[in-house]
Amino acid sequence: MTIMEKQGSFYLGKLFNPQTGKVKDDPLFYSSKDLTTHAVCVGMTGSGKTGLGISLLEEAGLDHIPSIIIDPKGDMGNILLTFPHLSAEEFKPWIDRGEAERKGQSLDTYAEEVAKTWREGLEAWQEKPERIQELRNAVTMEIYTPASRAGIPISILSSFEAPTKEFALDVDAMRERVLSTTSSLLGLLGIDANPIKSREHILLSTIISQTWKEGKDLDLASLIQQVQTPPFEKIGVLDIDTFFPPKDRKNLSINLNNLLAAPGFQAWMDGAPLNIQQLLYTSDQRPKISVISIAHLSDPERMFFVTLFLNQLIAWMRKQTGTSSLRAIFYMDEIFGYFPSTAAPPSKMPMITLLKQARAFGLGIVLCTQNPVDLDYKGLSNCGTWFIGRLQTARDKMRVMEGLIAASNGEIDSKAMDKLMSGMSNRVFILRSIYQKEPLLFQTRWALSYLRGPLTLSQIEILTKNDQKDFNTHLKKSEKSQNVKPTIPSTLNQYYLFNSQNTSTDYLPFVVGFSKLHFIDKKYNVDAWQNSCLVTGVVPGSGLSWDESESHPDLRKQLSQSPVENATYQDVPAELLQEKKYPSFKQDLLTYLYQNITLTIFEFKGLKLLSTLQESEQDFRQRILENLKVQHDDQLKKLRESYDKKIAFLNEKIRRAEEKKSTQQQQSLYQKFEAFLSIFTTILGAFFGKKFSKTTITQTGTSFKRIGRIGKENQDVTIAEENLQTLQQQLEQTHAELNDEITKISVLPSVDTLQIDEVLIRPRKTDIVIEEVALVWWL
Repeated sequence: MTIMEKQGSFYLGKLFNPQTGKVKDDPLFYSSKDLTTHAVCVGMTGSGKTGLGISLLEEAGLDHIPSIIIDPKGDMGNILLTFPHLSAEEFKPWIDRGEAERKGQSLDTYAEEVAKTWREGLEAWQEKPERIQELRNAVTMEIYTPASRAGIPISILSSFEAPTKEFALDVDAMRERVLSTTSSLLGLLGIDANPIKSREHILLSTIISQTWKEGKDLDLASLIQQVQTPPFEKIGVLDIDTFFPPKDRKNLSINLNNLLAAPGFQAWMDGAPLNIQQLLYTSDQRPKISVISIAHLSDPERMFFVTLFLNQLIAWMRKQTGTSSLRAIFYMDEIFGYFPSTAAPPSKMPMITLLKQARAFGLGIVLCTQNPVDLDYKGLSNCGTWFIGRLQTARDKMRVMEGLIAASNGEIDSKAMDKLMSGMSNRVFILRSIYQKEPLLFQTRWALSYLRGPLTLSQIEILTKNDQKDFNTHLKKSEKSQNVKPTIPSTLNQYYLFNSQNTSTDYLPFVVGFSKLHFIDKKYNVDAWQNSCLVTGVVPGSGLSWDESESHPDLRKQLSQSPVENATYQDVPAELLQEKKYPSFKQDLLTYLYQNITLTIFEFKGLKLLSTLQESEQDFRQRILENLKVQHDDQLKKLRESYDKKIAFLNEKIRRAEEKKSTQQQQSLYQKFEAFLSIFTTILGAFFGKKFSKTTITQTGTSFKRIGRIGKENQDVTIAEENLQTLQQQLEQTHAELNDEITKISVLPSVDTLQIDEVLIRPRKTDIVIEEVALVWWL
C-alpha cells in the first residue's frame, strides 16, 4: 500500500498501540487548517523532535505552503539534504566520517549502508521515493546565516526602517515594537535594561519612537548622533540634561559606536534584507523553506536577531488579508530562553503577540523545546496542538501537564495522560489537539530528508551558492577617473548617491528625473498619484535617452547633497554641463512617461478579484491562491460533514447489529445448554429405573423441541452475522466513496499557472508633473 496524497492533510506517521508496543496500519493525517491555531512540540534529546518537525515541514512544502525556520541548534538545515535517487553518491558528502570509522567501514561502504537504510525506511512507511523529487519541485530551499557568509547573509538594516502608517496607527503594536527593539539592542551592549527604570532604555526608546512616528528610517549612525544631541528637550517633565546628563549620554554613544565600529558587526549590515515576503517566496512567487541558522551566534546576538525577526514577522502579518486556511508556517526549533515563565526577555512580547493574533492571518506557529521546565505555559495555552515525546524527568512531565491543563481549560484526563506519557519510546508522540476528543499515540514516519545531525558553517557553505548581483548592471564605468571634481555650473542641481553597502568611492555622472503621474479609471475605481524616479546617462553617439533609463522609486532616501570623502570622479559629458539642455530633458521625460508608463492592476475573473495599487503581481497571485485554498477547504469540509452523517449513521447501525449478534449468540448458547440439561436429566431418570411414564414421554418431547430451537437460534445468529457484515461492507464502501469524492475535488493550481489579466491604465499628459531633472553622482 502507498500512502495517498491528500491536499490539506499532512502524513505524520501511524497510530501506535501501547499495549503491544507496535505500530498499527492506520496512518495519522493532520489537517493543515489545524495548524493555524499553532502547535507546541516537547521532548528530550533523542526523542525524535527533529524528525517530526522536518516531516511536518516536508508535508507543508508538498502542499506549496512556505515556511521560515529559526534554527538555534543547527539541526533543521537537514531539510535541505534531500536526495531524489537515494544513491550512496548523494549521501557520501554528508555522512559522519567518524561514525564510519567506529563501525570499521570505509566511507563508500558506510555511504551505501546509509542509502540502503533510507530506501528501506521510506518503503517501510509506504512512501514513494518520488515524493523527494516532488518536494524539491514544490518549494525552493535556502539557508540564511545572519552575521556570516557561510549561508546567505541577512542585513538587519531594514529592521530599523519606519513602520508603515497602518502599523503606526496601532498604538499597542507600535509600543511593543519600540520596546523590544530597544531591549534587544541594549542586550548586545550587555545592558539588561528595565523599560521603566533604565535611563538608557527610556532615552533610546523615545528616540526610536519619535523618529518612527515622523515616518523616518533609523540606523545606528543616526541613533548615535541623536543620543549625543536628542531631538527633544524634555523626557517627561524633566529637561534632557537633568534626566540623562551629557557626560553619561556620551558614554552610551561611545558604547554604541564601539558596537557599530566592531569588525564583526559590519557583517550584520551585509546581505539579503530581513524581508519576510522574500523569505517566504521567490521573486517569481515560488514558495520557499527558509532556514535561518543562528547556532554560530552568541546568546545576546541570538536574542537580538530573533527579536528583530519577530517584529518584522508581525509587521508582515498585519499587512496580510484574513484567511482561515494555512498561509505560512513559522517554526522555531528551541524556544528555551526566549519564552520563559518569569523573566521577560525582548523576544517574549512579540512571541505572545504572534500566538494571539497570527491565527486570523493564516500564519501557523510551531514552537519546540527539549527543556520544558522554564516555559510560559500560560502563553502557550493559545496553542491548539501539542506533540509530546519522551520526557526526561518527573518535573518535566509535571510542567507539561500544567501546560496541557491550561490549554484545555482543565478538560483533560490527567491520569490517562500521565499513563500515556510513561514508557514512551523514541519517535513515539502523543498528539493532543483541540480538534480531537481523545489524545492519539503515534509513531513518526520516515523523513524524506537525511537526518545527519547539526550542520557546521562549512557544511552550510557547501549547500549555499551566494549570487551577489551588482546594484546596477548596465551603468558602465568609463576608464578615466580623477581626484578633482569636475566644475559644474552653480545653477545646476546635483545630488550624490550614498549607499552604505557600496565600498566604491568612484562617482559616475548621470541624470535623474523626479515626476508625479495621476492615474484615473472609473471602471476599476482607480484614482491615484504615483511617484517616479528615473536615472539615465548619455549614450555615445545618441545623447541622453530616457529609453535607456532605470527606475529607482526609493532613490531620494539614498541621495545626499554632499559627496563621500576621498572620492574620485569620472568625466562629465559636455551635454550634461549645459544648463540650456535641461528644459529639453524635462520635455523628453514628459513624452517618455506619457508613452511608456502605465499603472498596471491585475484581475482574476474566476473570483472577481482585483489587485490593489500597492500589490505586486506575485502578491496578487498569492492572494488568489489563498482564496482558492479557502474555497477548496470549504468544499472538503462540506463533503466530509455530509459523509460524517452517513458514517455516523452506519456506525450506529453496526453497533446495534453487534449488540443483536451478541444477544443472539447468548440466546443460542442458552438454548444449547438448556436442551443439553433437559436431555441429560431424562437420560439419568431412565437410567436410574424411573418408570417410562407419560411424564417421561413429555420430558423427552420437550427435550427434542429444545434441540429444534437450537437450529432456529443458530439460524438467527447467522442472519445477525450476515447483517453485520453487510453493514460493515456498506461502511467500507462509504469510506471509499468519500476518498473518491475527495480526489475529484480539483487539486489547487500552482501560483504560476493562474490565469490573470493585466489592466493597463495610462495617465493623461496634463496629469504628469515633472518635479525636477538634475545631475546625480552615482557610486
